[in-house]
Amino acid sequence: MKVTTGHNVSVHYKGTLSDGTEFDNSRNRGEPMSFQVGSGQLLAGFNDAVVGMTIGETKTVTLVSNEAYGDPRPEAIQTIPRNAFAPDFEFEIGGTVQGNGPAGPFIAKIQAVEEESVTLDLNHPLAGQDLTFEVELVSVDSETDTISQD
Repeated sequence: MKVTTGHNVSVHYKGTLSDGTEFDNSRNRGEPMSFQVGSGQLLAGFNDAVVGMTIGETKTVTLVSNEAYGDPRPEAIQTIPRNAFAPDFEFEIGGTVQGNGPAGPFIAKIQAVEEESVTLDLNHPLAGQDLTFEVELVSVDSETDTISQD
């Protein structure tokens, strides 16, 4: 059976950067990733790569940065007061922090630490990167769910 939009599928995948650095691998977690094709849960290029595959098939797809997480946005670099952190917080340039802002929860990379402020990069960690995925189709649920095309 070939995968079509609406199928529930399970895939194993490995994600690498242009230099070959692995950034994610479902096999390392010991279980495939499941999703509904066409639901918008995943990057469109990853989703589209699965369409037409059959169980056991492996495919490699490369997404340039604007097809993946986009280019870094300068407005996502934010400077916040240092006192927004706990007094005993240990700042590490390049380290990540989690928090809650006006738009909800976020993860950011620490870019700079000054006496009164901290500069955070709220871009997705993979923004600006071309991504290659090796995808293996593990299973297809033959029951097709209806996806709203609103």
